[in-house]
Amino acid sequence: MDRNGPTIDQIVVEPPPDGVIVDPADWFDTPGDVELEIGCGKGGFLLKRAQAHPEKHLVGIEWANKYYKYVADRMRRWGVGNVRVMRTDAAHFVMRHLAPECLWALHIYHPDPWPKARHHRRRLIQRDFVDAAVRALRPGARCAVQTDHAEYYQQIEPLLLGHAALEPTAFDDPEYGVQNETMATNFEVKYVREGRPIYRLAVVKCATDNL
Repeated sequence: MDRNGPTIDQIVVEPPPDGVIVDPADWFDTPGDVELEIGCGKGGFLLKRAQAHPEKHLVGIEWANKYYKYVADRMRRWGVGNVRVMRTDAAHFVMRHLAPECLWALHIYHPDPWPKARHHRRRLIQRDFVDAAVRALRPGARCAVQTDHAEYYQQIEPLLLGHAALEPTAFDDPEYGVQNETMATNFEVKYVREGRPIYRLAVVKCATDNL
């Protein structure tokens, strides 16, 4: 661990005020591709990704306060300087605050399925969110989604594969931290151990001249 690494104040980013558009690249001192993980949990994927690719900029959003604090402190303890962590509503942030074409990758692993029908409107991946995510992705950028909830996946798949600006790509891609179809997030490890089926999908944003 690097005891001379970043402070919590450097790692934590406050949600932007209403009406403010942000480019997460501005939160870092050096240029580099920005990847956003929504629902970073305890930060296992973020930590491994940041350590393997110090040239990349990783941003994690987590709503659960105890996990948000844990992730920020975990990055501090490991001296990881290329991660920023924010506690905010991810849908609102992507739809209202992200600058166009600012992301090189969007990671969404095991989003809350809100299984009861009356709560489906709270689900992250819906048409307006997908449209906003597409705007935030650069041409050629990737979005990967993984869930253990079959019914939620049935909603996710047509939203991504049916979008005119997206095309399917291989989920397994070590360049994006996915090898042998695993990222070893906390939820993934738990659900695989329990024998639950896992549903995975990755897409890339088409080049502008293909739209």
